Amino acid sequence: MDKFFKYKYDDLLNPTLTALHKLGGSGSISEIEEEVVQILNLSEDAANEIHRESTTKLTYRLAWARNYLKRYGLLENSSRGVWALTQKGLKTKKVDQEKVKRVVVKKDREERLQKDNDKSEKPKIKNASQEIEEFSWQDKLIDTIKKVEPIQFERLCQRLLRELGFVNVEVTGKTNDGGIDGKGIVKIGGVLSFHVVFQAKRYQGTVASSVIRDFRGAMIGRADKGLIMTTGSFSREAKKEAQRDGATPIDLIDGNAFAERLKELKLGVEVEMVEEVKIIQEWFKKI
Repeated sequence: MDKFFKYKYDDLLNPTLTALHKLGGSGSISEIEEEVVQILNLSEDAANEIHRESTTKLTYRLAWARNYLKRYGLLENSSRGVWALTQKGLKTKKVDQEKVKRVVVKKDREERLQKDNDKSEKPKIKNASQEIEEFSWQDKLIDTIKKVEPIQFERLCQRLLRELGFVNVEVTGKTNDGGIDGKGIVKIGGVLSFHVVFQAKRYQGTVASSVIRDFRGAMIGRADKGLIMTTGSFSREAKKEAQRDGATPIDLIDGNAFAERLKELKLGVEVEMVEEVKIIQEWFKKI
């Protein structure tokens, strides 16, 4: 039972539409999420309530809402994670929740039947449940990471940072050091160098803004930038604190982003690609 976050995915259809209209027709997932928080006037507890592992209920249910709106023809998304209103979406300010659900469920049923009728041809469009599978593999990966030994986790973080372009990466492992677990240097264009200190924690739940403040206090005079990686998630206040005006900026990598980086770099993750052969009927008619 939901303790703080009371909205089901279909309750978020119209807030998602409104958010994208306010954002000028397109936005990143984080931008849409922040707009919805404002539209619904959510408390910090509601916005940060965990669904499972590093995913909040807000994030998880908004993903369902976006994909139902996509299946309904109002949204589209790019490989870079930007969501945008379609021409139909730009003209639509509000939808009937029940109608959207009926249309999408009907589409999914028809595609499953088509798949059963022709096993050799996969449906060209993922159904709504398939679109959310990303959270499943990320949860499994994060769970695996949590089970490795502390020294193995340190080596994983060290390897990840090196693969991301850091050099001279050291894991200090000192206690009472304001949360600083290591340091490294990142070079931009082979010319500019920035000294970075980082914190890497296996964590279940939400990292609070106080962690960001303590970390920033410890890094003063020791680095140009800070980085915090966690298998958990960051509260909205923590994200704001990390980029507060006038303060040394701190970059954040939550559990889902951590999993995505491992996937991109093929570190302990393999992606199987299934070939789909498409016959272009029109091409043969014009030959």
